[in-house]
Amino acid sequence: MAEEFVDHLVVCHLGAILDARGMTLAELSRLAGVSVVNLSVLKNDRAKAIRFSTLTAVCRALGCSPGDLFTLRQI
Repeated sequence: MAEEFVDHLVVCHLGAILDARGMTLAELSRLAGVSVVNLSVLKNDRAKAIRFSTLTAVCRALGCSPGDLFTLRQI
């Protein structure tokens, strides 16, 4: 599969974190109060932005920090 152009270098690790905890998007949605659709966009690296309130809710639900969820892709 050809590499798609992205206009940013931020990578979201939500999928790996959920897998490591045996948690589903639906469970996280319930705990964080964020829609499954919005979480799916994040998990699949299709998000162009994230609200601080969403980031806070996800981090609280997962007991992690933004630095655990996001890293910068090496160029």
